Amino acid sequence: MNYKQAIDFLFSSLPMYQRTGKVAYKSSLKNTLALDEYFGYPHRNFRSIHIAGTNGKGSVAHMLAAVLQTVGYRTGLYTSPHLTDFRERIRIDGEMIPEDRVTGFVRDHKAIIEEIKPSFFEMTVAMAFDHFNREKVDIAVVEVGMGGRLDSTNIIQPLLSVITNIGMDHNQFLGDTMYQIAREKSGIMKPGIPVLIGQKQDEVSIVFIKRAQELGCNLHFADQDMQVEYSLKSPGNKQIMQVYSEGEPYLKSLETDLLGFYQKKNILTVLKAIEILSGNDIKVTEQQLRRGLANIVELTGLRGRWEILGSNPLIIADTAHNPEGMKEVIEQIKQMPWKNLHIIIGMVDDKDPGKLLALLPPEAKYYFCQASIPRAMDREELARKALKFGLYGQLCPSPERAFEIARSAASENDLIFIGGSTFLVAELV
Repeated sequence: MNYKQAIDFLFSSLPMYQRTGKVAYKSSLKNTLALDEYFGYPHRNFRSIHIAGTNGKGSVAHMLAAVLQTVGYRTGLYTSPHLTDFRERIRIDGEMIPEDRVTGFVRDHKAIIEEIKPSFFEMTVAMAFDHFNREKVDIAVVEVGMGGRLDSTNIIQPLLSVITNIGMDHNQFLGDTMYQIAREKSGIMKPGIPVLIGQKQDEVSIVFIKRAQELGCNLHFADQDMQVEYSLKSPGNKQIMQVYSEGEPYLKSLETDLLGFYQKKNILTVLKAIEILSGNDIKVTEQQLRRGLANIVELTGLRGRWEILGSNPLIIADTAHNPEGMKEVIEQIKQMPWKNLHIIIGMVDDKDPGKLLALLPPEAKYYFCQASIPRAMDREELARKALKFGLYGQLCPSPERAFEIARSAASENDLIFIGGSTFLVAELV
């Protein structure tokens, strides 16, 4: 078996939520626990940090991993979904899991995979934890796939549980209200393990407060302890932030190579997390913190977050795909100088697009397309729905063709934005 055969087996044999949707969702940890037992409980052999939330959890995971790598810890990083290469999901010190390790995992354990019939995500978590154990990582940063309580990653006993925020996403699985979604995500909280909430939201904070009391957890809200007063762009194409704690300067001129304005919220979560982790002998100097946050892309390979793909015209891609995330992106677009705005957009078909479409600027020219996955919303249907919000444009047969058409139509002072779906972005970055 070679690497291509191993990947083909995984993609074709195991249901994958990102591609097929609801059929891949498992409402119990039965398969995860069976795989964990089969592999000898590998997650017990390394320390971990667990990160959930509607938006920002991937960025926070990569930020924390970058800082820990800079300190010198051998750092595992598990995230999902991947953009262009399956191996992006499983990294150690920024290096993707080797192809031969993936091939060997499938070849050596094909029998148990066929017996248990796990989902793609359940199998990927098992592969990640096995890899981290074999490579003897010091600590692993583990991002929740969806929700929390029933997520396959929720077998770890972390040093810290992080929940970035709560928004309306994956409603068909997590609940129709913010309260219900918060309950599901609070499922990663463990007895006695400190909990960090990135944003204190009035409608759901009581969920975390009550749960922390029940479990005896120390509970922290990052945005109640620290604030970013403003940010600007440096000559070196990095975002510079001024961080305050209780009204006093905390970190002046803190740089990050992530350029989305929404990263201000994520930075606060990371800074508070580092502060809490210091109680577990995770020691980070200010110099190490600054170096890690200034070089996240180089250290961890993060892509698709306000990623600049070209200039003249300026081309930006972002994986924001729910109303809360898109609102942040659109606010930043509106603050930028451009003559004409072009938006290449695609979405998935198991979400109501109305709330997201309502946020998009009617003055833009739209290029409607669909990613090459079964879940992709038909481009004609998306265009029809967009018309109800005064959004006009043209149908494009593929993301690649949409990009070509937008490039041809745009002048050097225009802005082309690519978004609406992680999978659309994946095809164009």
